Amino acid sequence: MLTAGKEARTGVRESIACGLAILIIALAAGCGSGENKSAEKTALEGDVSITAAFAIYPLILKLADEFQKIHPELRFDISASGAAKSVSDTLNGLSDLGGISREAHPQEKERGLWSAPVARDAVLAVVSEDNPYLNELMRVGAARDILARLWIEDGVRTWGDLTGDAAASQPVHAYTRADPCGAGEIWAQFLGGQQEDLKGMGVHGDSWMAGAVKKDHLGIGYANLNFAYDARTLAPAQGIRILPIDINENGRVDPEEDFYSTRAQLLGAIASRSYPSPPARDLYLISRGIPKRRSIREFLIWALTLGQANVPETGYIPLPDPMLKDALHDLTDR
Repeated sequence: MLTAGKEARTGVRESIACGLAILIIALAAGCGSGENKSAEKTALEGDVSITAAFAIYPLILKLADEFQKIHPELRFDISASGAAKSVSDTLNGLSDLGGISREAHPQEKERGLWSAPVARDAVLAVVSEDNPYLNELMRVGAARDILARLWIEDGVRTWGDLTGDAAASQPVHAYTRADPCGAGEIWAQFLGGQQEDLKGMGVHGDSWMAGAVKKDHLGIGYANLNFAYDARTLAPAQGIRILPIDINENGRVDPEEDFYSTRAQLLGAIASRSYPSPPARDLYLISRGIPKRRSIREFLIWALTLGQANVPETGYIPLPDPMLKDALHDLTDR
């Protein structure tokens, strides 16, 4: 039982094929290791607990659900949190695995945190669709330095400060994440700071962020991609709009910068690197050390090979084969 809460992209089959080739070679090399082969043939069973950051939570749900169809005796218990809690639960043995939306910090690696990149997504600026200056916002977007002045320097007070229109005199209500999280860390990196530098009214989690902005017609926040778009319609989630980034800082959203109408369009921009990184970033599965338990190891191997077919349809970007190779080697060289 699984507890918790198509835009297939070209190249996924090639990624899976290459990953499988790596896996087959690695497994073949271990055939003479003398391990108990009959044990390897037994069905996978037992419980696997995962604490997942909000950004990667939908993907982990999908991966666990698909893997459980192959191994019905295996049970997953998955909870959503910020990245910091995911790391803490994993290192302290409260969860078998974690999922985070940023790279592991050096001090976390020193404590034995092992990570495997599994997909790519992005953090987006979001505003209410009832914003009185919405048309102008969609036309001019916001350059990185203006967003930095808003969230870090406290230099943007009105919507006119953001759009350049002095008549837009109503105040900007900035929201930020109150919980230590990958979205806040990556958004702050994009703006040239750290999460603790971000100013605004604090909310916990992506759902609460989206809800706060939706209800506040003068609000602005940031959210992970899969919380900014509707999973059914693939359009921006009801009540919010994506604020375009004026990447070349020329004061308007050029056609090559306008890729927010649908989730598929934005995923294409992330894959082609048209959308900047950060706030685009990689997502990781984590554990305390390289996993030894067979059920966990085989789930991770599957997630990095055959399971990659589920990445684009769940709203994420598959990673290139070389990024998966090291983690597969760790998991199969045992």
